[in-house]
Amino acid sequence: MRKKDTDKFFSVYREIGRKIAFYRNLRGLSQEELAAKIEVSTSHLSKIEALNTNISFSLDMLLLIAEGLDVDIAAFFNTTEVQNPYMRK
Repeated sequence: MRKKDTDKFFSVYREIGRKIAFYRNLRGLSQEELAAKIEVSTSHLSKIEALNTNISFSLDMLLLIAEGLDVDIAAFFNTTEVQNPYMRK
């Protein structure tokens, strides 16, 4: 993969990580609390949320996080700043 493509690839992951942190904070959860809820290490969740880390993660992991946050997985791919329609009731 070319560097330009790699940068674009990881920018998508960083944006998803930013949205995970947004919804976690919206739910009033710490990284430790969400990590325990979805049974992953706090360190791993922290790396996923970190904006300066080039880390990839599976769709299964993203589904697990979405379930733990009680949001539709589509919320992580929304390109607008209106996140509330994706909150589950």
